[in-house]
Amino acid sequence: MLSNLFKDKHIILGSASPRRKYFLEELDLEFEIRLKEVEEKYPENLKGEEISDYLAKLKAEPFLPELTEKDILITSDTIVWLKDKALGKPKNSDEARIMLKSLSGKSHEVISSVAITTIKGSRVIHETTRVTFKNLTDQEIDYYIANFKPFDKAGSYGIQEWIGYIGIKRIEGSYFNVMGFPVQKFYELMTKIQLNNNR
Repeated sequence: MLSNLFKDKHIILGSASPRRKYFLEELDLEFEIRLKEVEEKYPENLKGEEISDYLAKLKAEPFLPELTEKDILITSDTIVWLKDKALGKPKNSDEARIMLKSLSGKSHEVISSVAITTIKGSRVIHETTRVTFKNLTDQEIDYYIANFKPFDKAGSYGIQEWIGYIGIKRIEGSYFNVMGFPVQKFYELMTKIQLNNNR
C-alpha cells in the first residue's frame, strides 16, 4: 500500500540497522539506504523520549543540504530508559555485562523515535514499551554476549534474540518498538503525510 502512495517520491533510510531495513521492506516501501556519520551526543538536561527525539532529528541534519523535493528521509533512534538514565549501545563486553546486570530482575522502558524529514520540515514520532526481565544469571549473560555480541543494540540486548526468549517475563506495548522501530505509528504518520500532500 505505501509503495503506491509514495510511487512519485524517493524514500531514503538514514540507518544501517538491519531491523529498520527489514521493517520498511515488510511495509512494501521502496527505499535507498544512505549513511552519514553523526556523533550521537545530546544535552544532559534531556530525559526519556526527549533524548531519542533529539537524536532522531540530529541524524537527519547531515542530509539536509542534499535533499530534493521528491526526497523523504527517515532517521531513527532507540534508547533503553532505566532509573532516569539512558542506556545506549555498549562499547565492549564489559559494558554489555554491566548493562544486562542492571536490567536483570527489573522493568525498564524502550523508547524509539522516528524523524520523517523533507525540504519543508520534519515530523517526529515516538513510542514507549515497558519490558520486564527475569533475574538473569551470570552464565546466561555471558553466554548471550559471547554468542550474540549485542554491541549494536541499545541496552545490550535484542528482544528477538535468545536473551528475549529466555529472559523477558512481560512486555507492555509494541513488540516491534523494542526491536527499534514503532512500525504501526510510522505507518499511520506516513499515510497521513501522503493524504495531506494529495489534498
